[in-house]
Order: sequence, then structure tokens, then C-alpha cells
Amino acid sequence: CGGSVSDSSGMLQSPNYPGSYPNDADCVWEIQVENNFRVTLTFRDIAMQSGTCQHDYIEVYDGPLHSSPLLGRFCSGSFPTYVSSSNMMSVLFHSDSRYSFRGFQARYSSIPAGHNTTIQCLPDYMHVVVSRHYLQSQGYSAEGLTLDDSRCRPTVTSQEVVFNIPYSGCGTMQEENNDTINYSNTIRVASSEYIIKRKKNINLHVSCKMLRKSWQQVMYAAEDTVDVNEYQFGRYDMNITFYDSPAFQRQVRSSPYYIDLNQNLYLQACLHSSDPNLKVVVDTCVASPDPHDFYTVIHYLVENRCPRDSSFATYFSPSSHFARFKFNAFEFMSRHPSVYLKCRMLVCRLGDYSSHCYRGCSSRAKRDTSSAEEQVDVVVGPLQLRAGGAPSGST
Repeated sequence: CGGSVSDSSGMLQSPNYPGSYPNDADCVWEIQVENNFRVTLTFRDIAMQSGTCQHDYIEVYDGPLHSSPLLGRFCSGSFPTYVSSSNMMSVLFHSDSRYSFRGFQARYSSIPAGHNTTIQCLPDYMHVVVSRHYLQSQGYSAEGLTLDDSRCRPTVTSQEVVFNIPYSGCGTMQEENNDTINYSNTIRVASSEYIIKRKKNINLHVSCKMLRKSWQQVMYAAEDTVDVNEYQFGRYDMNITFYDSPAFQRQVRSSPYYIDLNQNLYLQACLHSSDPNLKVVVDTCVASPDPHDFYTVIHYLVENRCPRDSSFATYFSPSSHFARFKFNAFEFMSRHPSVYLKCRMLVCRLGDYSSHCYRGCSSRAKRDTSSAEEQVDVVVGPLQLRAGGAPSGST
């Protein structure tokens, strides 16, 4: 139950609904709609153990589960509606080992947010757009917008003022908290009035925060400013590429990638980020003949950083943004025309030895540290056997 939801609208419901939900369930849905939209969630049916909501309950969060404000916790009563302040909302359903009921059903949809200011956290920079119409309504011109580093100038169009603010430059500050890595900067719009002042200065504090499973994008207004609030969420940019040898010099660009049984396959995962103080490692890789089903027919290569296939091995990487590894083509490929890989990568702070990136093999799937980490899933493939498909020596 639970999972990531990215459609513009849809339905959420407890397991087995309208039948009785199972005991000891913990389901988390992460709803993420398009940038500059908000999530509205309306409950249509709630039938759970009522009372103090200590046993079975629903919680709605204004963003990722572990780092966002709680919008509401309930188990009975009227059917509430919630609206997020960003393009992300999380819903938690919990049941204990006692009674079981019908559960809940809710519908979500996306609604446009205000477009006076928008922000996107891209791999190398923050992309911030301020409406010139909004500035004019506050009595300012586009030429009045500056960063603390005045050498970093925006691009001004007929409708917008656009800042591309790098994570490692233009005065961007970096800060590490228990479970986030923050990049922040300030766009200032200062009044030119010196003797008397009738207009507020506008300070747009923009930041990208790396959370457990997402980038949080925040824009808010400082004290004595016009009130501007924008929140967005995104994902890390990660890709995995096949190489033809352990030298990792020539990429395999053909798709499908035709191979022989027992052939050595070399892969490199690459994190695209301008922050040099990040490290990426392979957490879990599983193979499947269906790129949309990694549960029914699967083969684990590595799980929670523990090798499950004897041919799996890692290589030294020249950059902390790379993770290199290999495995051999395996037997069930002879029974399926194509095979896909789904790899879960961990991103941590470089040098944070409390993080799982430095801990090696772990039998526990859940995180037991508050260090800043992010999990990123990447699907790669297809792999197909060469004509004949007979086992051959490794290449």
C-alpha cells in the first residue's frame, strides 16, 4: 500500500477498500503534482475505530512525511478537505493489531498556484522567475532586483525577471541540518526613496533543501517585506550508463544492449549536481523482465548494499558523484526477451561517516540515522541476448 503518486488527479483508499483493512498496516502516499500547482485532497468516506485516534488513524502532511507540518490527524467524523502550500502532500494510514473496519477513500487533484514568483531546483542551480507585473504593482521596476553578489545579474524579458542562481556561487549559502542540506540566497528589491519611505523593501529568500526523498524548494518573504510564499518539490537528476570494459572509457549507446549469458556488464551511476560535497553509492539493484513490475519475476543483484548475486562487485570511482559496479548476465535472461534493471541509489554528504553511504552492507532496509540522505530510483534497460543466446566466456 502507499507509494509515489504523480498524476494530476486520482483516488487514494485504504488496503482492501471497501473491505476491511489489514491489521498492523503503515501506508504512506506521496502526492507530487507539477511545479507551481498545489494539491487539494478531499475525503469521501471514513470508517475506522473512532475515539482518541490512538489505534487507527490518518495523517495528512504539507509536504514530505518526516519534515513537513501536520495538516490533520483523524479517524472519524466529517469529511475534511486539505490544500497543500506546495506541489507535494503526504498521507499516512496506520492500523494497529486490534479491530478492522472499512477504512477510507479520498480524491486528490491539482490546482494552479499563484504565479507572481516561481522557483525550480534544477541539478546545478535555482531557477527563479519574478513577474514584472507583480513588481510594477508594488511600485518597482525590473532593474531594482539584485542578489547580494551584484555580479550575478538576472535576465530581463518583457514579462519576467529570471535568475539562475548556482548552488556553488553568487553568494549561495550552504547549511547542513539533521536531515536536510540547504542552499539559500536572497533576491532584494530595494526602495530608492531616501528621505521618507512609503514602500517596503522586498526580500525574496530562496532555498533548495535536500530531504530524505525529495528536493524542497522554498521561497518566502522576510520581515518588513511584501508577503510572497512559494514552495516546490523536485527530484535528483541521476542516470545509469553501461560501459564496455572495467576501464569505464566507452559508453554503450545501443538500445537494446545485446549481450551473452555470463558476460560481464559494467555500469556507472552519475549524479548531476553542482554541489561537490555529495557522495553516491549503490543501495539496491533488482532485475525484471517488465520495466513496470519489479515484484513478480525478479532477481536481486544487491540489496541494502549487501551483494545478493555472487558476480556483483563495485569499482573505485574517480569522483564522489559516480558509483561504478558490475555483474554477469544471468540465467533467467534465456527465458525472457528483455531484462530491465531498477537501482536505488543513496546520496549523502561527502565525509558524513554516520550515513549509510559509508556503512557498507546492512540487513535493515529502514534508515536508522538522522543524517541527510536521499534515495533515488533509476530504471535502465532493456538488455537482450544475442541471437543464439548460448553461454560464452566473459568479455
